[in-house]
Amino acid sequence: MMLFSKTLFPEKIKNLALLLLIFAAISNPATADDGYRLWLKYERIPNATVRASYSKSFSFIATSGNSDILNNAAKELQTGLNAMLGRQIPIVKTPVSNQHGIILTMSAIAGPGDGYAIQMQGANTVITASKDAGVLYGSFALLRHLQQHLPLEKAVGQSSPKIQLRMLNHWDNPEGTIERGYAGSSLWKWYELPETVDPRYTDYARANASIGINGTVVNNVNASARFLTAEYLPKVAALAGVFRKYGIKTYLSIHFAAPKTLGGLKTSDPLDPEVRKWWAEKTKEIYRTIPDFGGFLVKANSEGEPGPQDYGRTHADGANMLAEALAPFNGVVIWRAFVYKADPAADRFKAAYEEFAPLDGKFAKNVIVQVKNGPIDFQPREPFSPLFGNMPGTPLGMEFQLTQEYMGFATHWVYEAPLFKECLDADTYVNGKGSTVARIIDGSLHQYPLTCIAGVANTGSDRNWTGHPMAQANWYAFGRLAWDHTLSPEAIAQEWTQLTLTTESKDVAAISDIMLRSREIYVNYNTPLGLSRPWTGSHYAPEPWQNRSSRPDWTAIYYHRADTLGLGFDRTATGSNALQQYRPEVRRAWENAETCPLPYLLWFHHIPWAQKLSSGRNLWDELCHRFYTGPDSVLWMQKQWAGVRASVDPATHTDVSGRLVKQYNEALWWRDAWVLYLQTFSRKPIPAPYPKPGRTLDEVKRSVNVYLMR
Repeated sequence: MMLFSKTLFPEKIKNLALLLLIFAAISNPATADDGYRLWLKYERIPNATVRASYSKSFSFIATSGNSDILNNAAKELQTGLNAMLGRQIPIVKTPVSNQHGIILTMSAIAGPGDGYAIQMQGANTVITASKDAGVLYGSFALLRHLQQHLPLEKAVGQSSPKIQLRMLNHWDNPEGTIERGYAGSSLWKWYELPETVDPRYTDYARANASIGINGTVVNNVNASARFLTAEYLPKVAALAGVFRKYGIKTYLSIHFAAPKTLGGLKTSDPLDPEVRKWWAEKTKEIYRTIPDFGGFLVKANSEGEPGPQDYGRTHADGANMLAEALAPFNGVVIWRAFVYKADPAADRFKAAYEEFAPLDGKFAKNVIVQVKNGPIDFQPREPFSPLFGNMPGTPLGMEFQLTQEYMGFATHWVYEAPLFKECLDADTYVNGKGSTVARIIDGSLHQYPLTCIAGVANTGSDRNWTGHPMAQANWYAFGRLAWDHTLSPEAIAQEWTQLTLTTESKDVAAISDIMLRSREIYVNYNTPLGLSRPWTGSHYAPEPWQNRSSRPDWTAIYYHRADTLGLGFDRTATGSNALQQYRPEVRRAWENAETCPLPYLLWFHHIPWAQKLSSGRNLWDELCHRFYTGPDSVLWMQKQWAGVRASVDPATHTDVSGRLVKQYNEALWWRDAWVLYLQTFSRKPIPAPYPKPGRTLDEVKRSVNVYLMR
């Protein structure tokens, strides 16, 4: 019996069919790309020849071990191969005779640590490592290779991470918000944990393991002491239970005053015996709950956070107290060097060096000092921090920011790998030419016993993880560079595009081109020639006129120093002399305004408006050129992106297209704000052929005020 008559109820039949299609799409998410799968899409290989070649090589997956990590390596290979080849690949305990397969095995052949080797042994592909985590990384490497449809024999080789601790730092709060988070709320559903463990935690761990990340700090550096309580430790333990199955250790940011706020002590002085005892007991409690706990991340005496200086002690005193508590468990202290005081006569640029360089060699052996890539605060472009190269007796870890606090939140497309590489490849000259920042943080220059690199996470509860679909590439690029900092931004961009968007070579090249230019485009309309802007407020809206705050370094004018004479912060010997913190070879490159590279010019010099630059233009004309070129380049990004429509998932293409329209409008907003404001000092006309902005400075200010009131 028919439920509906096609003749009598044509509209109902039509609506029913539509509902069935919608239901099918919801119940089978593999039919649509909502960004959730990240770079682990494992789509069916369209080329029948390539698919047949792989299919012939993979008839089984054999693993002799039985750890959670090894089992997950086998399952990941099975998931990926089943999807790419369109057939079921069994997992077995012993290799199947007379068949080709993948064998996962433990062996010292790949060397110590997390490294792995991929070999061809007879008919089989063998992935081996001295640790089960290495086998997992090798398995993901093979899948990455196959997703790019590369010849199997070219997967053969060995790879080891150059840095030991490769971490994400989450700035997530107990109520579910994320400081500087632009992709929804926190991934961690604290109100459900530990009873309910969201399957998304496993997918998060898979994504991290696939790029070699082996550590996660789950809470904000502006830490709540609540995370150290009996209420929250079981919740953290539930997360750790998921992460360890993918070779990931769990860490906590701690509130330095916890002995007072939680323990009821009269002080949190790190040299007080009762305080030391409190931390020792609290650490034992943590390890009873989380046996493989990694350690503590600490923000102290910075931006109002408590710390050892509250008691007349040093950063080393505070770090060493915690290191003493962690030492019996092989835990580490990661102590952030992001410090600066509210001194109107000081240069915030110099603060970290002044506080930490004198303490070199005074930290315990299980302490890492974590240094931001630049001396200020994750700007679109900064010179490398002068701490790199000036603490040979103390392991220094790198801190990059993946979340786009100063780079357009989730509406601007900015590929950050060029920024990361710019810093990593910078030469400190501490031991002569070739003493790069990368060689410092990987321990090869100073023989650090501990090495660490951290990225401030850009993940959130948005279905696609990072808000802007293209921001996934920054998470991916960080992991790949954390594993091997010799990789190029170009290679990573092409790799990520092939794994995530398309394997059509022409369109891969076009998308990679956008990615590689995107950071410089953003800099042009946002902070060209070394302008910086880390004032208080949203860190999003243009506000170069902002001049009121409780402290001078929380204003805009503190950084750009615009006046009728010129623009820029003089950090030479005639100014704050911050350049003195670098080696002579570095100083010589930057101290002469005539020869200073234009990207760093206004970081170190106050330049007259009419001064001719190496570009052939005077300062004012060069600024206008860049402020106008930036938005025009976003139009180029739109055109490039429109050209790849045929090979990119329609939903993703539409999403990014809309964000590029937003980016263009906001690039004009930034351009107009800077040009009209700086023109009040330069008193020069906007040079031809650039048109005068279609709004006044007062109108721009009103639009910013409306935004800030939202």
